[in-house]
Amino acid sequence: MKKIAICFLVILTFTLPSNIAAHYQGQPSYEFRNGHWFDGKSFAVKTFYSTGGILTSKRPARLDSVIDLTGKYVIPPMGEAHNHNLGGANGLEAQIAMYLRDGVFYSRNLHYVREFTLPILDKVNTVSSVDVAYAHGGLVASGGHAVDLYEKLYDRGVFRGWKKEDLDTRAFFIIDDEDDLDRKWPLLLAGKPDFIKTYLEYSEEYEKRRNDPRYYGHRGLNPALLKSIVMRARKVGLRVSTHIESAADFHNALVAGVDEIAHLPGYHIPTGEDVLRYRIPDEDARLAGRKNIFVVTTTLLSVGLSRNDPQKLTVIQNNQIHNLKTLARHGVKIALGSDTINATSLAEAMNVYALKVFDNLTLLKLLCENTPRAIFPNRKIGLLRDGYEASFLALEGNPLDDFMNVKRIGLRFKQGAIIHLDRDKK
Repeated sequence: MKKIAICFLVILTFTLPSNIAAHYQGQPSYEFRNGHWFDGKSFAVKTFYSTGGILTSKRPARLDSVIDLTGKYVIPPMGEAHNHNLGGANGLEAQIAMYLRDGVFYSRNLHYVREFTLPILDKVNTVSSVDVAYAHGGLVASGGHAVDLYEKLYDRGVFRGWKKEDLDTRAFFIIDDEDDLDRKWPLLLAGKPDFIKTYLEYSEEYEKRRNDPRYYGHRGLNPALLKSIVMRARKVGLRVSTHIESAADFHNALVAGVDEIAHLPGYHIPTGEDVLRYRIPDEDARLAGRKNIFVVTTTLLSVGLSRNDPQKLTVIQNNQIHNLKTLARHGVKIALGSDTINATSLAEAMNVYALKVFDNLTLLKLLCENTPRAIFPNRKIGLLRDGYEASFLALEGNPLDDFMNVKRIGLRFKQGAIIHLDRDKK
């Protein structure tokens, strides 16, 4: 008898399989029907296809599976623009699971030790894991924030087999003048960072702080050097992100031409400080808007740092509200990042939501459009359009009606593959 090959199309409804790792086993072609797809303004019922890991509205020649979204609301995956997770083997599997569970497929680690990251690179940037961009070692001043932090970690035995002087050029790069930059720049580039992290800290007091032991751990780069760093980074195609503390730091970062400012000014305002020191002026916000610079929120960090001082936290949050409104008024690109260990930008989004600065549509766009594109500006992500990566989240409810629906994820789909979570693991 002549054999007849029959190709079955399987219509799936949403009961997510178990197994924490979504094992990628090829690139089947999918049809997604009966879903409400986000177009940047609202949701519309559409049919999309995934073929070769790319979204298309045209039915492919071969179709392996049909997935009925049953009225779910489809949004791009979320991004986390400032964190220090996913940098080493310690707790890595749990962190990957946390990001995937929260629907955060893209993350950026703003300072980690390359030697700790190298062994885990095969665990990230895959279809079944989180895509991560790394700054391997930040550019800091002598006695700066990162120097103090890593020296304390050294004293706790984190860097076994190292000498303390090894921290410079292996954990960070001390840049006090152009000679330091000339000598250490090739070492920085040899580590193949995805972008450059720099530190300004009260740059308006650079001369006052540079040699005063009272400010150890609270010193930043000479602001005059930052422009030189940016120019070097441009020549090798790397973007520059800058840690800031004050509004003067914000201004000096803008003048230097950085691509991103990694905090709002005043994420940790010392008690008794004049809050005006941390207010972004309209002229600087206007300049940031013209330069297309990204500014990362990190409001959740403030909650952690001031949890024992509610009055202080209120001052900080009022300042955050003022700065976010100022940035939004001038069209500045805002990205979400928590800068909080074992948290993601989903928690950051919830905290920004509580500040009542943005409506649901604006906040959704910050989380799913702006932030992914801040992390990977050269990739087709952050939008649900033909030719973009076939990555999305299908929500159980409309986040424009109730923003809390961003937490009710019914399906996670990444680069042409379903992400499976183990619902039994916490």
